[in-house]
Amino acid sequence: MKGPRASLRAMSLVTATDPVTPAHVEAFARDGFVRLDGLLDPAALARIGERITALTIALNTDHRPLEERSTYDRAFLQVMNLWQHDGEVRAFVHDSGLARAAATLLGVDGVRLYHDQSLYKEPGGGITPAHADQYYWPLASDRTVTAWIPLQPVAADMGPLAFYAGSHRTAFGRDLAISDESEAAITAAMEGEGFPIIDRPFALGDVSFHGGWTFHRAGANRSAAPRSVMTMIYMDADMRLAEPANVMQQSDRAQWCGDTAVGDVIDGPGNPLLWRHGATA
Repeated sequence: MKGPRASLRAMSLVTATDPVTPAHVEAFARDGFVRLDGLLDPAALARIGERITALTIALNTDHRPLEERSTYDRAFLQVMNLWQHDGEVRAFVHDSGLARAAATLLGVDGVRLYHDQSLYKEPGGGITPAHADQYYWPLASDRTVTAWIPLQPVAADMGPLAFYAGSHRTAFGRDLAISDESEAAITAAMEGEGFPIIDRPFALGDVSFHGGWTFHRAGANRSAAPRSVMTMIYMDADMRLAEPANVMQQSDRAQWCGDTAVGDVIDGPGNPLLWRHGATA
């Protein structure tokens, strides 16, 4: 197993040598997100996408009908750290081209994995309420970014991820967990502060990157097909653990940060280094 896994890890689905331009870096800093359309090879992504989707369905533990779930649970089925269950998925999550893109956008020397997360929005699945991810993370800085990678084209009626451009610059809503209340309050605040929502379809191979404090949401899946998405959450390779500020951050610390002490770099076996400038694979 060791040999094939090492070979898979060395491969990258990123189609260009230097896909992140200075204009992308500027847009990410200004808007809190950026889309890199056509970043990944569509045929290769479709193949690994089938594996991720099958694994998500196999590992899912929520089998309740949609009508019996909360707003959050109707948004999608989710399974975390698929990289620990499958060699090919591990290779994809460790893709050095994606990690390099994340580091470049963040302006850091390297990135580690915080965790991965598969998001499967079933036909008829509800909205993903407006929220900022970093509410959940006990991390000492905002040098975090999530890659949102659709595993099939996402038309407007399937609920593509949408972003409030520039919203990472406001402190409003950073104390709100994802919920009906966050959807109402954040939507009203974003509209009031003039942060436009950018909401458009994704083709297979398109990837978006959004910062930890960028507010985002997704519509319901009104189509007859599931919307399967893989996400990787990257953090500065030198990220330190902060004292958890809420009960959700306490849970995240226990689940994702191993035995790292507050104030130390989060560099345990669950948070592998994925790319660092000047490092060799």
